[in-house]
This record gives sequence, structure tokens and C-alpha cells, in this order.
Amino acid sequence: MAVVRVLVVDDHESFRRTAVAGSAATGEEAVTAARTVAPDLVLMDVHLPRMDGLDATRRLRSLDRPPVVVLLSTYDEDDFGGRARECGAVGYIAKSSFGTERLASVWALAARG
Repeated sequence: MAVVRVLVVDDHESFRRTAVAGSAATGEEAVTAARTVAPDLVLMDVHLPRMDGLDATRRLRSLDRPPVVVLLSTYDEDDFGGRARECGAVGYIAKSSFGTERLASVWALAARG
């Protein structure tokens, strides 16, 4: 797979300071990585091998310094919006509508508590 280089261009300093702390392919890897890199934000796919994103989110929420978790998937938001909150995620974004504006609105919601 090719390396993707990302340039963040935004007039808000908080967006420019955002950096990818790590990546994972499974729910188990996500929990392990979160313990190591202590991310502020986790973008979590719902459907993962072995441990799905909902269970991984529950485990992340039990960490001493739990990250903000946003669930992602190909399904409509009506299908997972409620389930996202039940497992401790701040929201759910369908991959078809994922973009910086949607992510910023979910992040702002999380910042308000």
C-alpha cells in the first residue's frame, strides 16, 4: 500500500496541530495502541475482525485517560447513531459523509462535554 502524505491547511491552529499518533487494524490493536500512544481522538471503524469497534470503544472508555472516539462505517447514521452513544463514542459518521466539517462538528460536540 502506498504512503499517503497529508498536509493540513486550516486557519484554526487546533486543526493544524492535529497529528496521527498511530493506526491499528483490529479492535485489540486499537486498545493496545491507545495504551501506548495515548491519543486524544480515535476514529474507529465499526466492523473489525475479532473485536468490533463497539467493544473496542467500550474498552477504550475504561482507560485512565480515555480518548474521544468517533465511530465510522459504511452504514447510514440512523443504523449506528444510538449504538455509538451506548458504547461511549461521541458520535457516528457514515464514511460516505465523512469530511473535515463533519469531524470538526463531532470534535466540537466532544469538547463541550
